[in-house]
Amino acid sequence: MEAIHVIKKPVVTEKGTWGMNEQNRYVFQVDTRATKTDIRKAIEDLYKVKVAGVNTQTRKGKRRRVKTGWSEAKLTKLASVKLAEGDKIDLF
Repeated sequence: MEAIHVIKKPVVTEKGTWGMNEQNRYVFQVDTRATKTDIRKAIEDLYKVKVAGVNTQTRKGKRRRVKTGWSEAKLTKLASVKLAEGDKIDLF
């Protein structure tokens, strides 16, 4: 899987911004089929940094009531990437 297909977008939230500043940890929305090694390689290739660790979580889509019955949102996968000491990604 190519690096540009693994990483969909960075997730910028209050908690994620705190992680960037205090823990050198960045959060990205990734493809649901991507593994931790795929994510590590994609981040290292795209941003030219050294990755110390990758944590992932898969969020199930919520069920919602609609006029014609029930609808379910897609599931999403987030990856929290810890960078090596001294490396930084400039998102802004």
